[in-house]
Amino acid sequence: MTQSVVVQVGQCGNQVGCRFWDLALREHAHVNKKGLYDEALSSFFRNVDSRKSDGGAVGVGGRIQHLKARAVLVDMEEGVVKEILQGPLREVFDSTQLLTDVSGSGNNWAVGHMMYGSAYREQIVEKLRKAAEHCDCLQCFFLIHSMGGGTGSGLGTRVLGLLEEEFPEVCRIVTSIYPSAEDDVITSPYNSVLAMRELTEHADCVLPVENQSLVDIVNKIKHMSYSGKAGSVIKTDSSIISGRGGVSGAEKPFDAMNNIVANLLLNITSSARFEGSLNMDLNEIAMNLVPFPRLHYLVPSLTPLYTLADVSVLSRRLDQMFSDAFSKDHQLIRADPKHSLYLACALMVRGNVQVSDLRRNIERLRPSLPFVSWNQEGWKTGLCSVPPVGHSHSLLALANNTCVKPTFVDLRERFAKLYRKKAHLHHYLHVEGMEQSFFSEAMASLSSLIEEYHQLDATKRTLVPDAPRLSIAR
Repeated sequence: MTQSVVVQVGQCGNQVGCRFWDLALREHAHVNKKGLYDEALSSFFRNVDSRKSDGGAVGVGGRIQHLKARAVLVDMEEGVVKEILQGPLREVFDSTQLLTDVSGSGNNWAVGHMMYGSAYREQIVEKLRKAAEHCDCLQCFFLIHSMGGGTGSGLGTRVLGLLEEEFPEVCRIVTSIYPSAEDDVITSPYNSVLAMRELTEHADCVLPVENQSLVDIVNKIKHMSYSGKAGSVIKTDSSIISGRGGVSGAEKPFDAMNNIVANLLLNITSSARFEGSLNMDLNEIAMNLVPFPRLHYLVPSLTPLYTLADVSVLSRRLDQMFSDAFSKDHQLIRADPKHSLYLACALMVRGNVQVSDLRRNIERLRPSLPFVSWNQEGWKTGLCSVPPVGHSHSLLALANNTCVKPTFVDLRERFAKLYRKKAHLHHYLHVEGMEQSFFSEAMASLSSLIEEYHQLDATKRTLVPDAPRLSIAR
């Protein structure tokens, strides 16, 4: 069995990450009735016997003693991490996994990337190495961060570069939370574009998630709860929507949004954590979905949508679930993939679903989904037999699709508005090691990426339907 390490950077990264750990523990508790440390648990958790003087690990097959998350938590403000250590998950982490400062990055990519990245480089590398040494077969690093602030965008992408430098053979999958146009951080376009260059250069796969899409989904869930429809009621005291998994205290505004991203991570890691008739190896995601190294932005969509907040709705028919995955209402960025071009697509299904169900739905949907001419069979599928707690099945679709282009174009325009006036540049240029050329190079990198998607989009007009196949008389 392989293992993975989750690296949580910044306030958003740590809040989403801890929501993931809480929900993952609940899933394993639901399945693991014997209290034994099995291979499913070992993929993301260590089993430590604190009675041993060396805090020795307990091997697979032994009784569960103390589960420790395979994680590294980094934040240049100590508030969120301190809250986690005082909450229900305090036993899941120990001090060797944590790295904090007190002053924060001040919404400045340069402070996070240059100043803190240099000051804490050795400590970060040491914590990553220690986490890797606890793994028998390290397969993947999951990095969670936001793009709009200073620590998530700056230090988060510095950590990504260190992962490539120290562990070049280990897959790097990044979940990046993009700010909305109405973001309250004025410098978020600078931070996001500077971070984009690092993501394009150093990640194997990036799962972009837009704040505005999360807001839209949460509002839709609230509308369902107030609509009075039979069975459309949010269980407000449920563990899934409470948001209190990683921290203590009352629910906060971003908790429901964090739940959605945590469920994305639950689904993408399900094949690594549980058995299935057609399990998808995490390395296979990049291998099958990324035909060109820079075009590794995979648009995620989740269904049933209301699984995310534990809305008690009637189960969607299986075929409807597959249709929903390609609807714009279920995408975690504001995009409509059916009107753009697919390079490849992965379907990761959980629950009692047969391979024949997968194949039937792919054949049903294929005519309405435009794929590049040279990869008409660009589907990757995975079946995990364990569904989300309280549901019969779920589906995560990861689409390498040119529909990400408008998100990047919008980001470039917001960056250009500030940069034309050289507004706020002095805050960045005061940081040692930061130069103005970084801005122009980041802008050029993003423009080049947009152009690559544009060139692919242009081929869509030349697509012709498959030629009819000869039928052989029987």
